[in-house]
Amino acid sequence: MNIGIKAIEYYLPQKILSNSDLAEAFPGWTEEKIFNKTGIVNRHIANDDEYVSDLAYCAAKKLFENHSIEPKDIDFIILFTQSPDYNVPTTACILQDRLEIPKSAGAFDINLGCSAFIYGLAVAKSLINTNIAKNILLITSETYSKYIDPKEKSVVTIFGDGAAAALISCNGASQIKEFDLGTDGSGAEQLIVPSSGIRSRGAEKITQDDNLYMNGPEIFNFTIDVVPKSIDNVLKKNNLNYNDIDFFVFHQANGYMLNHLRKKCNIPEDKFFINMIDTGNTVSSTIPIALCLAEKEGRIKRGDTILLVGFGVGLSWGSTIIVW
Repeated sequence: MNIGIKAIEYYLPQKILSNSDLAEAFPGWTEEKIFNKTGIVNRHIANDDEYVSDLAYCAAKKLFENHSIEPKDIDFIILFTQSPDYNVPTTACILQDRLEIPKSAGAFDINLGCSAFIYGLAVAKSLINTNIAKNILLITSETYSKYIDPKEKSVVTIFGDGAAAALISCNGASQIKEFDLGTDGSGAEQLIVPSSGIRSRGAEKITQDDNLYMNGPEIFNFTIDVVPKSIDNVLKKNNLNYNDIDFFVFHQANGYMLNHLRKKCNIPEDKFFINMIDTGNTVSSTIPIALCLAEKEGRIKRGDTILLVGFGVGLSWGSTIIVW
């Protein structure tokens, strides 16, 4: 059975937050300085009345229409998000009805961010391997902007909203190989929205706790430590080495971190993808969006062996290899 990715599409909201807007909001930060620090010029931001299910719906409809996929053929929906429409019910259930996918399909949400697409591929592959599903709609969708204090430049300059939808199938075009997955929950408070769950209820309300907090230096140190090890592990599990990899696609966290990782791992520039200039860090959706952009730019082609790495909030990480 060739379990793999059959198609991917993505959707970005229409509203844009540019470096020009940010330079105006933060005197002393020029457009050039923001770009040099982040690798980003524009971020797409959901409107006040636009939510995760709306972005996910648009990405899925684009997938169906551009690849002649019928909703009736979907037998499972997996949605990764950390900013769902509701905590109860799951957003995947809302999408089942909205997308007119059969009621016989399974559907659930998974709360995971930067490594979500890798974990999603692992879960989808497992469901197909065990004959629970044949055609899985894997969606990543995030509206982190709703957690962000517009006055906090360390996060408002980085994150953008977006969604991606992929069809994972038992006869997929892109084969999914073995995985390396990991978690370090001791770092949970390094990237957190403190008031986002039940735990915060009963405590005195602190408005600041509604906003995303990120300890940038700690996240950077974590990433520099775990990513090279995860790459080594996933190569070993697939009986491959660095020279066997045609292209590397990492979570598009920010330009500075990605360049540092590339150099630390001794990956040639022509084999490494960085393109978040018009998207920003879309959290769970960065890797599928990057795959779409890389194909569009002619950076990857049929038959290429691609190593994917996700890392971040959790703290968690995951790597896998696909044959495009």
